[in-house]
Amino acid sequence: MARSARKKQEKDPEGRMPLAEHLRELRNRLIKAVLGILLVTIVAAFYYRDIIEFFTDPILDAVGCKASFSELANAKGGTCARIVLNGLLKPFTLALKVSLTTGVVVASPIWLYQLWAFVAPGLHKHEKKYARAFVGTGAPLFLAGAFFAYKTLPTMATVLLDFSPTDVDNQLPLDELIDLVTRMVVIFGLSFELPLLLVMLNLTGVLTGRRMLGWWRGMILGITLFAAIATPSTDPLTMLALAGPIWVLYFAATAFSLMNDRRKRRLAEEGPDDDEASDLDLAPEDVGDVEPVSANRGLPEPSSSDHDRINGYDDAT
Repeated sequence: MARSARKKQEKDPEGRMPLAEHLRELRNRLIKAVLGILLVTIVAAFYYRDIIEFFTDPILDAVGCKASFSELANAKGGTCARIVLNGLLKPFTLALKVSLTTGVVVASPIWLYQLWAFVAPGLHKHEKKYARAFVGTGAPLFLAGAFFAYKTLPTMATVLLDFSPTDVDNQLPLDELIDLVTRMVVIFGLSFELPLLLVMLNLTGVLTGRRMLGWWRGMILGITLFAAIATPSTDPLTMLALAGPIWVLYFAATAFSLMNDRRKRRLAEEGPDDDEASDLDLAPEDVGDVEPVSANRGLPEPSSSDHDRINGYDDAT
C-alpha cells in the first residue's frame, strides 16, 4: 500500500513520464483490454447459437423459411430460402467467429476505457471535454445506425428473394449471411458517424460551418447515392429511410459548426485562455539607430603580457 501510494504521489500532474513508463503502461492497458475481450468471448461461446438466431430469425421470419418446404410451396408458390452450412469445420469456425466478434463488440467499453486512460493524461482540459463528448455522442449514433440496419435487413431480404424463379429453393450459407449482417451493421453504424466527423473537423479548425453550409446540395446528393448503394434492396422507401436521418444529422452538424465558429470569433476578441499561448507578433519593428559596442567595453585594458590574446582570452572563443 505504501509503495502504491508513493508511486501515485510521484506521478507528474501533467501526465509526463519516461518512455519506459509509457511502454509499461501501454503493455498493462493492452493486457487488460485483451483479457476483457477474452472473458466476454468465452461467455459468448456458450450462447453463440442464440446470437446467431438473434440475427437470422428476422430474415427467416420475413421470407417464411421456418416452415416446411411443402407449406412454403402452397403459400408462396415454391419460392424459399434455406440457411445452410457447408463443410465439416464450418460450425466450429462459425462459432469461433461469432464468439470473438461478440467479445470485441460487447467488451468495447473495457478496451475503449483503457485507450482513454492511456491517452487522457496527455490532453488539456478542453481536449478531455471534447473527447468525452465524442465518445458519449459517437456510441449512441453508431448504435442507432446498427439498429436501423438490423430492422431493415428483413425487408431487404424479402425484396432480393423476390427475384428468385418460381419453385426454386434458395440456399444461403450461414457464414456468408452472418458476414452480410455484420457488414451492413458496421456500414450503417459508421454512416451515422458522419456528422460527428464534420463536427470534429470544425472543432480542430479544418472545416468551417459556412463551408459546410455551402456543400449542402452536394452532400444531399452524395448521401442519397450512398444510401442507394448501401441498401441492396431496390425499395426506395428503405433508401430514403437511411438517407433521411443522415440528412438531418448533417444539417445539425452544420448548425453546431456555425455556432462554434461564432463562439471562436467571440473568444478571439476576448483573448486566449489561461492554458493557451498567445499568438506571436512576428511583424518587424523599427528599433532606431543602434549604438556600436566596442569589443573591450566593460573590460579592463589588456596588459602587455596578454599581447598574444584576444580580449584577454587564449583564443577567439
